[in-house]
Amino acid sequence: MIVNATLAILVGYLMGSIPFGLLLTRMAGLGDIRAIGSGNIGATNVLRTGNKGLAAATLLLDAGKAAAAVMLVRYFVPDPSFAYALAGPAAFLGHIFPIWLKFKGGKGVAAYIGAMLAISWPVGLIYCAIWLFMAATLRISSLSALAAALAAPVFSYFLSGTHLAAVAALMSLILFFSHRENIKRLLAGTEPKIGNKKDTA
Repeated sequence: MIVNATLAILVGYLMGSIPFGLLLTRMAGLGDIRAIGSGNIGATNVLRTGNKGLAAATLLLDAGKAAAAVMLVRYFVPDPSFAYALAGPAAFLGHIFPIWLKFKGGKGVAAYIGAMLAISWPVGLIYCAIWLFMAATLRISSLSALAAALAAPVFSYFLSGTHLAAVAALMSLILFFSHRENIKRLLAGTEPKIGNKKDTA
């Protein structure tokens, strides 16, 4: 059990820590994504480069790496609970705190979505639906992500039970922590809207 747990955590964390936003922007000749906007490596900040295709690719790859971690562990480890109890959250943490970038990564939204879609696709789809609705109406990415994160543990409880609800609640708390500066700006009314370029970090 200890070996399986360690394997699940390592696979999840290492896959989650792949900095696709940084890699894609560098390959596209856009320099270091950490030097613009909010300074993080997620899709929202990549969008501030003006390259929507690159931002979409970052979103898909960041979600995909978390989903892939869950599915790999689910396939190779006999106890499937390791997949969502350890691999999913580990991939999520790897994205936010990647060892390769001195533990300064993205905000975790795409990794949250990917992990949830792989663990329980109905919950993942509900998260996406809430995020998309809020983003389309208010055009504030951080507020959309936080609203969806608040709802995820509730839907997890009713659709999958207490274990997944606990996992979702833990990930949501970490997501709120990673968005602490966004929350300050939301309260101050200075949070930029989707598509707006922010001053250099």
